[in-house]
Amino acid sequence: MNVISEVLKHDLLYTLKPYELKRVELIKLLTKHPEIKFVSLAGVDLTGNTTDERIPIDMFLEDIDEFLNGSIQTDGSSVVLPGIATLNNGKVDLVADIGSHWYIDYNFEHFDNVTGKPVGTVRIPSFLNHNNTFVDSRSVLKNAENNFKAGILSLLEQYPAVLAQYNLKFEDIADIVLTAATELEFWVKTPNDSADIEALSASQELQEQYWKRTRGAVRTALEQSLLMMDKYELQPEMGHKEVGGIKAKLDETGHLTHIMEQLEIDWKYSSSLQSADNEKIVKNLIKEIFRLNGLEVTFHAKPIEGVAGNGKHTHIGVAIKLKSGKTVNLFAPTDVEKDFMSIIGYGALMGLLKNYEIINPFISSTIDSLNRLKPGFEAPICIVASLGHDVQTPSRNRTILIGLVRDLSNPLSTRFEVRSPNPNTNTFLALAAFYQAMLDGIKAAVKSEKSATELEKELSKVPEEDGIYLEYGRAYRSEEDVFEHFTPEERNKIFGAHPATVYENIIAFDNYPDKLQVMMENDVISEKIIRSYAMAVTNRWVTEIINRLVPECMDLVRGSKMLHNGENLNGEEDIDTANWNKVNALRHYLMKDAKGQVSLFNRIREAAAEKDYKALSELQVEMSCIIGELRESYNIYKRNMLD
Repeated sequence: MNVISEVLKHDLLYTLKPYELKRVELIKLLTKHPEIKFVSLAGVDLTGNTTDERIPIDMFLEDIDEFLNGSIQTDGSSVVLPGIATLNNGKVDLVADIGSHWYIDYNFEHFDNVTGKPVGTVRIPSFLNHNNTFVDSRSVLKNAENNFKAGILSLLEQYPAVLAQYNLKFEDIADIVLTAATELEFWVKTPNDSADIEALSASQELQEQYWKRTRGAVRTALEQSLLMMDKYELQPEMGHKEVGGIKAKLDETGHLTHIMEQLEIDWKYSSSLQSADNEKIVKNLIKEIFRLNGLEVTFHAKPIEGVAGNGKHTHIGVAIKLKSGKTVNLFAPTDVEKDFMSIIGYGALMGLLKNYEIINPFISSTIDSLNRLKPGFEAPICIVASLGHDVQTPSRNRTILIGLVRDLSNPLSTRFEVRSPNPNTNTFLALAAFYQAMLDGIKAAVKSEKSATELEKELSKVPEEDGIYLEYGRAYRSEEDVFEHFTPEERNKIFGAHPATVYENIIAFDNYPDKLQVMMENDVISEKIIRSYAMAVTNRWVTEIINRLVPECMDLVRGSKMLHNGENLNGEEDIDTANWNKVNALRHYLMKDAKGQVSLFNRIREAAAEKDYKALSELQVEMSCIIGELRESYNIYKRNMLD
């Protein structure tokens, strides 16, 4: 019997909403489920790592007031907070978030002897407190939510004409509602199988896998994931194959082997903080359920070079909750037949686009994430948005950074789809950056007192036009395929050049001080957090280059061996020898020191040791180009081998 199928038979407690429970009720509920043995406080550091420990449930119940109203100390060395939790000041406290959903994390491989049910751990989303200041990703997003709501309410009170378009008054407002949702893509494969790049690339070009029927263990794992998500009240909406993958093979027992395909799972939107928490739950469930079905899952942005990577398109919306109970979408226009968006919608989109250089470091913070963002794989590299060819035609442009999602029959669905995040993007920090940027643009749009039509013109301006808010020399909207319609030089000029390395991305904090202030407004993302995040990302980047990227490239160099005997044919230089000489020259340039010449790999090591990050960045770009040339040259050489 499949383990997950067995688990689904049990009547288990999956979620807790402590804000709906009194202390006595909470104790009674947990006591009623003896299979729940532990509690874990889950704080999220600046690089998206989540704390995890096992506190016996009896200790939690005994000291429940301390857990709910106080804080639990942890070692700062267990979280990534460089420059904050230092060796001589490393005390960090975990503070339970009683305003969020808690969930029960079950060990599907450890069943309680008494109840026969899997052993559970109450996972409590938490904040990290250092020196009486919250320094974690969840608290940054909470700060951003509060700042955005306060900013919008202030604007609506100062400029009643904005609400008047909806026949509303400021006194009608009960709350500002921020919603978010993510589309999670991931690759799944049989363990220990290596990728056949040419087969995967051909399958992608032929679109042989996209939305096709899942089979065998993949189908079982996908269905079980959706069923389990439903148990956690996540309201799964869809699971399907994505563009990448190859057809599996059948072994002599009738089981599928050599599985390698890409999937996507979507679930219902929620409030922004809860949505980011939910994503953590889903990723854990997917990894465990697929593993128990004998499959390996990766959420890397670009797990296989030359094939489509994993995205995590992030949807964001803003609405007013009225005292009457009605909801009004603040991005939707009052007349869907006339305008694409409202004044607030245009302002929010302009804020995202104008400030994206300073948002991007929170989106793409690893080598892997930037490897995904390349032309040809439906991955956005240009700071540009699409609204639709006309008001009646919703946007379907998959080459842009941000798309406007609209349904003319349902104004509540109007939202933005940001296409650059990947599965390992820290959604807490990404959403916080979105809200700070959107509020900046909304303020400019509302205070300009321009109409939605005038703001559409601003968004659609050509580079040579000045804007009231958007920058001269840049364009921000395109309904064209930006990879086909513009040359690389044109794209870089009018939409901005995309960073090639983590250093080029993170240096934006220094290069755009005015835009950095937008992120730091009202101390939402404090200077201390910014600098700690930059240090963490830079340290990880250097470590990845030296301990992972260079060794992988060294393996490639050593694996590119001579395959022919090197003799000339018919008295002329053999083509194989010429091809090999080209390959060997690249191998030596990359890895072999010679008199008067230091190999590229050793120059990279020297730059890292000297903390010359600008030089390291340039050398990384050079290494990527040379390695690409080596792969191509060696493939040409191999293709001419008969044996």
